[in-house]
Amino acid sequence: MNTDTHSRRRAEPPHDPPHKASYELPYAALVGGTPVRSADLEVRGVRAHVRVYGAETAPRRMVFLHGLRGDHHGLEPIVAHLVQARPDLQVWVPDLPGFGASAPLRDRAHDVAGYAAWTAELLAAVAPEGDVVLAGHSFGSIVAAATVAAPVGTGPGLRPAPSVRGLVLVNPIATAALDGPRRAMSAVTVGVHRLAAALPERAGTGLLRHPLFTRIASLAMVTSTDREMRRWIHAEHDRYFSGFADRRTLLEAFHASVGTDVAAYAPRISAPTLLVASENDDVAPLPSQRVLESTLADARLVVIPRVGHLAHYEAPGAVARETAGFLAALEPAAGRDEQ
Repeated sequence: MNTDTHSRRRAEPPHDPPHKASYELPYAALVGGTPVRSADLEVRGVRAHVRVYGAETAPRRMVFLHGLRGDHHGLEPIVAHLVQARPDLQVWVPDLPGFGASAPLRDRAHDVAGYAAWTAELLAAVAPEGDVVLAGHSFGSIVAAATVAAPVGTGPGLRPAPSVRGLVLVNPIATAALDGPRRAMSAVTVGVHRLAAALPERAGTGLLRHPLFTRIASLAMVTSTDREMRRWIHAEHDRYFSGFADRRTLLEAFHASVGTDVAAYAPRISAPTLLVASENDDVAPLPSQRVLESTLADARLVVIPRVGHLAHYEAPGAVARETAGFLAALEPAAGRDEQ
């Protein structure tokens, strides 16, 4: 694995619009004041773009995986709050393969298994001794769970589960979308993606990147009643929702996201786990989170009130506060191991 690490103070990606917003961005001062550097790594033979938040000398490490069609930008509000609360923490936020500035996978599909194998290799590079906490939001929660789940069966093709100190799942997909309360909308969305796959590539990609498709998805998820907050969330989705490499990558990742859930891996997860759910999340509804908690070996569920699936935008401070508390609870055990 090759690594090229260099410091940056908020360098903007090439796909950012050249204009500035005409209103104050939520969390802008906090995010802008957070130390960050870029690390370009080679993972499974392809370039992985990673942002590393926090002091370079911080001894603790977390890897945080974003959701479908996102990149590192979506997690910055949580990470900025978290690093402020825990100055001893570095948070590594990769763009998943085929999204943001990371290259697509070469040797396998962009499905849960492919992303989990990629994440395991990333963890080995970031924290070879296993002293790391793995976190994921939404689709990232599925990938994170699959990464640390014990393999089924035996054989040379099986990858051992990497060692982690803990697992944090934010708005975890506890029930597959096609089985959840929004199954009708999910079915429509699947239909749109199937249409995009059937069209000629240019037309299909154009459909997936169409601003109207992005806005409909954004409107379906946002729950905040604050006008400026809603405006900012829609603008974030406009900027980054279409930052996927190509049609094949997105279609593979999308079908993976709607076809499975964290519950499929829960019985094989032994790491201490924090589930951060949202009271009004109809993508990952609260009742399913309570069932998920009961199937994990060592889990604690916390609920963020009055927000939906976009807790990383609408309540990042609350998510960071619960995560910081979870990290603090892990430290006594880690301290005993180090003695």
